[in-house]
Amino acid sequence: MAVVAAVASFSSGVAAGDSAKLEQVLARTAAYVAEFERQLSGIVADEDYTQQVHGGKVAGPEELRRLRSDLLLVKPVGSQDWMQFRDVYEVNGVEVHDRNDRLMKLFIDPTESVNARLRGIINESARFNIGSVDRTMNVPVLPLRFLEGKNQWRFKFKRAANSRPGDGALLTPSDPGRFRISTEVWTIEYQEREPGTIVRTTRLRDIYARGRFWIDPADGKVLMSEMILENGSVRGTMLVNFQSEPLVGLLVPIEMRERYDKTRDGSVIDGFATYGKFRQFKVLVDEKLGPIKQ
Repeated sequence: MAVVAAVASFSSGVAAGDSAKLEQVLARTAAYVAEFERQLSGIVADEDYTQQVHGGKVAGPEELRRLRSDLLLVKPVGSQDWMQFRDVYEVNGVEVHDRNDRLMKLFIDPTESVNARLRGIINESARFNIGSVDRTMNVPVLPLRFLEGKNQWRFKFKRAANSRPGDGALLTPSDPGRFRISTEVWTIEYQEREPGTIVRTTRLRDIYARGRFWIDPADGKVLMSEMILENGSVRGTMLVNFQSEPLVGLLVPIEMRERYDKTRDGSVIDGFATYGKFRQFKVLVDEKLGPIKQ
């Protein structure tokens, strides 16, 4: 599953009596996400990310990988979209030695085209993933793109009856208390409806995203996001929890849980990541990108 830029469309799909209120909340959320992206650019966080592959009819021994990375939000020159970049510096306790050369090539080299630069950033962010599911969508702020003002019109939104996070596979019995949601928070379902989807396969085929957001209706803050993607025999689910961060004055991702089920062979990929040590990035990479060939 690959993340690509997309043009979109939207229909609210709610009863007339609820439509105005929902539209107001979504407008507040679009403004919040815009401010979130603006303030989080130039901020870097530590990511501690464990992936595990298990089960399946033809599976061998369980595979486990722990990645330690810097995670930052960038907007390359020539691109209309923000992108999250995972700069892995340690794999299973072993340092990644080509880190500085990779960053120089990705962010400073002025000879690459916009598309080549974007592909490079996406691929570098995913190159240490394990399992047989190719994926670049496992970054915590990706679902917030669905709430951007320019993208909301491609989705159908409605208030959700079920406000419990997760579907039983992502949460353990000890988790519900940590994921308790206030009754004042709105749970909003979304379903992508238009072609040219934000997430696509590696062959650029559409994958229609669906899921839920947990949103404070008073100010549009996103407390939690759920994203579900299905492509043939693979079903992917990602749940992200957001909490307050004084450095940016916004809610930032502090935990990401993901699961990919392959119905064809019964194998499963589980992922769990935590985020902390949010700090100002010393070099604003989006301002350091030289002129890019179109």
